[in-house]
Amino acid sequence: MGVGHYENFPVASLLAPPALRDAIRAIYRFARTADDIADEGNATPAERLRGLAELRTALDAIDGGDAGDWPDLAQAVRAHALPTHLLRDLLSAFEQDVVTPRYASFDSLLDYCRRSANPIGRLLLVLYRRSDAERAAWSDAICTALQLTNFWQDVGLDWDKGRIYVPTEDLQRFAVGEADLASGLADTRWSALMRFETQRTRALMLSGAPLANALPGRIGFELRLVIHGGLRILERIDACGGDVFRQRPTLRARDWLAVFWRGLQGVPQSRPQTTASLGT
Repeated sequence: MGVGHYENFPVASLLAPPALRDAIRAIYRFARTADDIADEGNATPAERLRGLAELRTALDAIDGGDAGDWPDLAQAVRAHALPTHLLRDLLSAFEQDVVTPRYASFDSLLDYCRRSANPIGRLLLVLYRRSDAERAAWSDAICTALQLTNFWQDVGLDWDKGRIYVPTEDLQRFAVGEADLASGLADTRWSALMRFETQRTRALMLSGAPLANALPGRIGFELRLVIHGGLRILERIDACGGDVFRQRPTLRARDWLAVFWRGLQGVPQSRPQTTASLGT
C-alpha cells in the first residue's frame, strides 16, 4: 500500500506544536512498522499476518496498561485519550493488503481507504481536540482522496507487487484489461479511465477542504498545503494523459512553489486551474 498518504500529514513536522510531536511520531512509527510488515521484504503471507497479529496483541496490552515494546505509543494513548480502535482499523487494512490484490468496486476500495487512510486524520483531530462529527467527515474525505491519489500515481508500482487498486468495475467500464496494465498501455481508453478517477478524487478532496479553515493557526495552513499538494498531483496525472507507467507524477520545485502560493491564498473552492499549462 505504501504510506505516502501518511507523509502528507504533519508528521512530527516543525509546524506541529511541540506538545504533540512525540504523539505524532509514535502514531507514525506504528503505522510505518505495520506497513513494512505487510509490504516489505520477502516474508510469506502467513509470516506477514503473524507480524500484524503481534501488533494487534501489543495494542491489547496497551489497553490493559502494559506498554511493552511501545512505550511511546502507550504514553500517547494515555496522554491524549487516543482511540485504539483506529489503530486496529489500520491493522485490518494492512492485513487486507496481504490477502486482497484486487477490488471489484469503488465502494469496496472506499471501505479499504476508510481503514487504511482515514484513521490517521481522525487521530490527528483527537490530538488537536477538534474531533467533532463534521470535522471528522471532512478529514475522512481528504484522507481518502490522498490515498486514492497515491493509488493512481502508483498503478505501475502496484502492478509489480501483484496488486491492482483500480476497481475492476472501472476497468471493465473503459474496456481496459490486466494485460494493458502489464504492458503499460496508456492509450485513449486508459487516459479516459484515469481522467474519470482523478475527477472524482478531486471532487472528494474539495469536499473536505473546509477542514483547513476549521483548524487553527499552523495546522490549518499545513493542511491547506496538503490539500493543494494532492490536487497538484492529480493535475500532473491529467497533464500526462494518465501515463503513470513511464514516469510517476511527482511534485517538482515549481510545483511546490505553486502549492505554497495556493496555500497562502486559502482553501480551494472549485476545480483548480486546467492542466494545459503544466507540461509533463
